[in-house]
Amino acid sequence: MTSAPIATVHTSNLASLTLLARGKVRDNYAVGDDRILMVASDRISAFDVIMGQPIPGKGVLLTQMALFWFDQLGPNGLNICPIHLTGDAPESVVSAADRPQVTGRSMLVRRLKPIPVEAVVRGYLAGSGWQEYQQNSRVCGVALPAGLHNASQLPMPIYTPAAKAALGEHDENITFERTVAMIGADLAGRIRDISLALYQAASQIAAAKGIIIADTKFEFGLDQDGTLVLMDEVLTPDSSRYWPATSYAQGRNPPSFDKQFLRDWLETAQVAGKPWSKTPPAPHLPREVIDKTAAKYQEAWTRLCP
Repeated sequence: MTSAPIATVHTSNLASLTLLARGKVRDNYAVGDDRILMVASDRISAFDVIMGQPIPGKGVLLTQMALFWFDQLGPNGLNICPIHLTGDAPESVVSAADRPQVTGRSMLVRRLKPIPVEAVVRGYLAGSGWQEYQQNSRVCGVALPAGLHNASQLPMPIYTPAAKAALGEHDENITFERTVAMIGADLAGRIRDISLALYQAASQIAAAKGIIIADTKFEFGLDQDGTLVLMDEVLTPDSSRYWPATSYAQGRNPPSFDKQFLRDWLETAQVAGKPWSKTPPAPHLPREVIDKTAAKYQEAWTRLCP
């Protein structure tokens, strides 16, 4: 992360560009008709609900980690697939007054046609995958061996896509066959194969730093020529489950470097004297929860890039 002081940003408001959309974390602005400035705010969501309080430094950390992985896996590194970065400085497309909201937390990217499939790869059994496995020994239609436990490493990484939902709605786990019906066999197959290759390469890089990437999700888009391009964030603690290798043991959830601490707290939180329903409004986050969540994200970055 950059050493210069950077302001906390819950919601960006750039006067020099036109806002296209606000996501759970990123605010996207139009730069002409062929580029987008993606500004990573310090917002955090859990159970598809955006919290009212930001996590200081989170947007900068997510951006720097995404840039690290794009560099490792894209044309400058292993060159597994094209990426959406333009290579231009984000500060070059905004006014001087807007630069404090942009510096360190933004990516200037090509405008693509998003594919409405989240490409999820799992190397370990955790989260919703573990819950589904207990019911039928499958995850998103993929049959798995009997006798696996919570956090078990899978014999081979598996591809378990999800259908992207509207903001505030829950993404839906789907089968590979469903993605074929949605986007065609060729495109569905290429996304699956590239996602598995990206995960396996990233897992090896992370393993050398003492990190297990239990699972992750990728997003893709098509450019005007129909080329498949890796887009959005990649392999950040917002989109991946990071575990410390030294604390790993199957049968229990390792202490993860992501928003799991926040999710665990929210499971016990109350709103108006009642357990939170996991719908807006979100509970007010105590300072301790904010600080510990920020520390989890920072530890992932520190271990990856000491």
